[in-house]
Amino acid sequence: MNDATDPLAATLFAEVFTVDQLARNVVSRALPKGMEISHFSVLNHLAHIGEERTPAQLAATFHVTRGAMTNTLSKLEWAGHVHIRPDWDDARRKFVSISPAGRQARDAALAAFMPVIADVVRSIGTEKVRAALPVLRELRKQLESDS
Repeated sequence: MNDATDPLAATLFAEVFTVDQLARNVVSRALPKGMEISHFSVLNHLAHIGEERTPAQLAATFHVTRGAMTNTLSKLEWAGHVHIRPDWDDARRKFVSISPAGRQARDAALAAFMPVIADVVRSIGTEKVRAALPVLRELRKQLESDS
């Protein structure tokens, strides 16, 4: 069997792609009006790390172009969910932090979709989910090292 016809690899990626699409649909439907998954992801990251990041750092974290991250950050700033300030030492660089309104929006989004996700985990069973996590983490790490 050659790499082009490996049914295990094809099945694995078909399942990952399908799960990704279905999970995004579930989360998107539950997010507050006007919030996109990319917005939530940035807010959640900033809330989790509790520190400022540059747009370039955020773009690298999310594996998107700087232009795509600038677009997301512009929408978040317009909504009042992030603060963007210049770097006092290097005027070409900016720093992004989550605002109190952004933290509230992130918390509201979590409250909206976590019950749905928790139901899925309960339905599958926590032991099966725990067993799947190491494989998914290894898959993510492998794909990150290849990008």
